[in-house]
Amino acid sequence: MKKLLVLMLSLCMVFTLAACGDKEEAATGDGVLDVCLASEPATIDPALNSAVDGATMIQHAFEGLIKWVDDGTGNAVHAPGVAESWDVSEDGLVWTFNLRDSKWSDGEPVTAMDFEYAWKRLNDPETAADYSYMIGPVKGFETEELAVKAIDEKTFEVTLISPCLYFEDICAFPACYPIREDIIEANGDEWTTDPATYVGNGPYVMSEWEHNSYILMDKNPEYWDADSVDCETIKFHLMDDANAMYAAYQNGTLDYIENLPQDEVSSLLEDGSLQFFPVLGTYYVIFQTEKAPFDDPLVREAFSLVLDRNFVVEKITAAGEVAIDGFVPIGVLDADAEGDDFRTVQGPFYSIDPADYEANCEKARELLAEAGFEGGEGFPVVEYLYNTDDNHRAIGEALQNMWQEQLGVTVTLANQEWGVFLEERKGGNFSIARGGWIADYNDPMSFLDMFTTGNGNNDAQYSDAGYDKLIKDINAELDPAVRMDLLHDAEQQLVGDDIVVAPLYAYTQKYLLNDDVSGLYGNTFMSVYFEKCVGM
Repeated sequence: MKKLLVLMLSLCMVFTLAACGDKEEAATGDGVLDVCLASEPATIDPALNSAVDGATMIQHAFEGLIKWVDDGTGNAVHAPGVAESWDVSEDGLVWTFNLRDSKWSDGEPVTAMDFEYAWKRLNDPETAADYSYMIGPVKGFETEELAVKAIDEKTFEVTLISPCLYFEDICAFPACYPIREDIIEANGDEWTTDPATYVGNGPYVMSEWEHNSYILMDKNPEYWDADSVDCETIKFHLMDDANAMYAAYQNGTLDYIENLPQDEVSSLLEDGSLQFFPVLGTYYVIFQTEKAPFDDPLVREAFSLVLDRNFVVEKITAAGEVAIDGFVPIGVLDADAEGDDFRTVQGPFYSIDPADYEANCEKARELLAEAGFEGGEGFPVVEYLYNTDDNHRAIGEALQNMWQEQLGVTVTLANQEWGVFLEERKGGNFSIARGGWIADYNDPMSFLDMFTTGNGNNDAQYSDAGYDKLIKDINAELDPAVRMDLLHDAEQQLVGDDIVVAPLYAYTQKYLLNDDVSGLYGNTFMSVYFEKCVGM
């Protein structure tokens, strides 16, 4: 309970931290912030990206109608971005954004037409954007009549289906950033890979991309708020080996890392070096629901019940994560923002009480027998897929042991480089896979609407007409209380009835930061911002 309370309190905060770290070298004074988030990003196209590392890079090169800023006390809050102001109609349906004078990194003016093009491109099925559903609240979504339009060069209007409490979050989301039609038409999908054509409107401009090595971003002199940007250059080092990242941090090559060897966590916690951003996110197991044997919900439930979630968070991750009994994590708001959160109101879908673990396993064996595999007899060899990372490997080995010991089945492990892993998982080329989801806005819908049929982030390949209709009904519902009841119904179907995913724990985001550096801030959506960093 104490651990849960601490996490709940921290989830209410988004704060700036000047962390400490035991580096061999002090700041070099070169004005370059050296960071490592992950290996080569799959894409840094605002519409096509669906990864946290890619989003962080995009957020430094582009800016939306609304942006996130440090409010001076450590809290990241909404502030006017390209839109210097906006008006909302009395019924909450029509949002009119008044754009400031701002420029692209090549000196061209940013216009309302750039936003109209970007949002319509996001909505276009030919774009095949994983995040197209982010603009689901907009009238005409998934039709050619998307209700977004440039009234003139400085006025952008959006009409919604129904009032949307988190629409400001959508306007600050990378998929909704403006992009240049002329550049994309001239360069196609390659526009993001060359600094000469990667034209943005944010605080930084890409100056170099040494593929599979680093991306260099320099302060953008054309940015409308360039005077507020303190960090001159960000160097995004590209690697996925946690041991190599930590060694580079230790010898002074890197100033900021998020991944580190799992066996270093306890000592870094003890000496106070390891720091955290609270996040709204869930680490989970994905089942490929279209392929045997995981096309059977009995099998999926059996595999979920034998997971010892407490063992994972206490013996493996051991960095403040909390075992979770549902998919929507702790801290996501329910209908009454001042009352209990969504997770508390919903209640558990399975027991995470250690005293109930053996009973969970017994029920799992009964379910597997009911599915035709008593004692694991006749069950095919299946593979658990994860992306290369020390932490994911350790978790995978633990899950493998739980499934084999408790169910009598054989599970193999396979790891892949980040970009390959994303493509394979997205294509449904797996049996069981690692999953992780961070909220894009503080609403349960951020965790539930991606499982609709054909959704670009529906890696489970789940398809159910009733679920699709339920999500559409939620989007159209005007009464907040009724809407929230429907969201609870959606999670019930997803996790309680169909067991599409097996949640493990609620995330925390650990990191190390050079103790000479200050100015880092982030939010509960796992976005970190480097533009205010100084001391390198």
